[in-house]
Amino acid sequence: MDSVVDIPDAIFVLSGDTAKPAWRHADRFGAPGVDITLRTSSDRLAIGVSAPTQQLSRIVLRWRRPMPANALVLGDAWERGYGDLQWRSLQPERILPWSWLAYDPATGRTWGAGVRVRPATFCSWRVDEDGVSLWLDLRNGGGPVRLGSRVLPAATVVSVEGEPDESPLSVQRRLAAEMCLDPIPSAGPVVGCNNWYYAYGVDFTPAHILRDADMIATLAGGHAVRPFTVVDAGWSAGGGAPGGPWQDGLPGVFDDMPGLAGKITDRGSRPGIWIRPTALSFVDDPDRLRAGPHTSKEKPLDITTPENLESVRSAIQLLRGWGFELIKHDFSTFDAFGRFGDTMGDTLTESGWHWHDESLTNAEILLRLYGVIREAAGDAVVIGCNTVGHLAAGLVDVQRVGDDTSGRQWERTRRMGVNSLAFRLAQHGTFFTVDADCVPATPVTPWEKNRQFLDLVARSGTALMVSVDPAARNPAVDADLRAALRIALDGGEPGGVEPLDWMASTSPRHWRVGDSTRTYDWLEESGALPLGG
Repeated sequence: MDSVVDIPDAIFVLSGDTAKPAWRHADRFGAPGVDITLRTSSDRLAIGVSAPTQQLSRIVLRWRRPMPANALVLGDAWERGYGDLQWRSLQPERILPWSWLAYDPATGRTWGAGVRVRPATFCSWRVDEDGVSLWLDLRNGGGPVRLGSRVLPAATVVSVEGEPDESPLSVQRRLAAEMCLDPIPSAGPVVGCNNWYYAYGVDFTPAHILRDADMIATLAGGHAVRPFTVVDAGWSAGGGAPGGPWQDGLPGVFDDMPGLAGKITDRGSRPGIWIRPTALSFVDDPDRLRAGPHTSKEKPLDITTPENLESVRSAIQLLRGWGFELIKHDFSTFDAFGRFGDTMGDTLTESGWHWHDESLTNAEILLRLYGVIREAAGDAVVIGCNTVGHLAAGLVDVQRVGDDTSGRQWERTRRMGVNSLAFRLAQHGTFFTVDADCVPATPVTPWEKNRQFLDLVARSGTALMVSVDPAARNPAVDADLRAALRIALDGGEPGGVEPLDWMASTSPRHWRVGDSTRTYDWLEESGALPLGG
């Protein structure tokens, strides 16, 4: 297929829901009050947009490039995967966030395109029999943006063409590397424990956290790479969720957060902590809240106001000052749009509302937030959870690439964890360190299944976090954990892992592991079940 880094055949401009064709003059396209500049080179297409007198919602670039009728197509996700990442036959209306790959079974060739990370717009693709479309979402909240006199660097398109005998995963990795030229250098294996999937944010104390720290340090066996112990939601004065304010721990329970961090360190582990900086349980000034969809419980901050951005910065700096070496920030996509990634669709959020500052696109607003957090965290390891990975690449060390696994139902771990690991594995080391979420060990989930997920994640070299209920521990479980932690702390299986049947399954069973092949048995005897918690 011809490249899509050349000038598109047509461009359409949307201020509302109606697409109006733009006229072309050389390497520029225009519409009333709108100017779109295209700068091409051998390997990229840079798109600039100005609209000094117009409000803009979306721009669509269209390349007329016939696609093989039997092609299989793969996209990415707006933020996390929700068990829905897969190769699929042509579907013209299918939203393909950020990038796409196509595979032709007749020739065995894979090719595709994407946009460079940290674009100023939310970018998605549509692939059909007649060609490819790139949608640039320039909106502010649920309405059009007011760019004023500036030129918006909307996106930069790159493409990749596979060799005839090159595996689709190899092509996906090359595309990921083209999309992100500046990932944060790896700080080494990210391995440890997290209390969420047995505590779920309630009835836990510093003593429980220190018990976890003792456990993970003991199982790590004095490895040169020290594992993390992460304090998840429920430690703050505002309770579990939204949580906050973040200046103090839960009164009468978490009264000495610097002391807790120090005690974790004394036990041979590295202290980590969870925070939801973009929403608070208690807000004195309602003007600090963003407009748009939210419930009375959820109090999302308007992150375009200087006061709120400063509160985020101060909270992150405080956690680092307490001595926490890993900071996991969560919920910013939901707090921004009132939706999780699997329901964002092509609208992202409800229509009819704006942020306080209407001059910035939604992508720019999140980029600025991630930049504030990255700067405030200093040398701490930053994990983005419910963050937009394509915007966070280069600003987070670790990215949660899938929705929650579960300490209550294995099916959720199979559906979310295995799927996200397989289909976003190419982003590991090219965008950030991939985190497919915790491996639970609880009395109500089958260890014979969890131990397989534990083995695969450990061998993949991606982040390995375990959530171990003390009631689930026994000599056999401890032996499995000890062996997997050793592999993960060593950096994973030499040669890595690769899903072999991912073009035919959403939860691949057959994997290349180093120089050998392994088959994992993910399904329970009853098959797939409805999702629980």
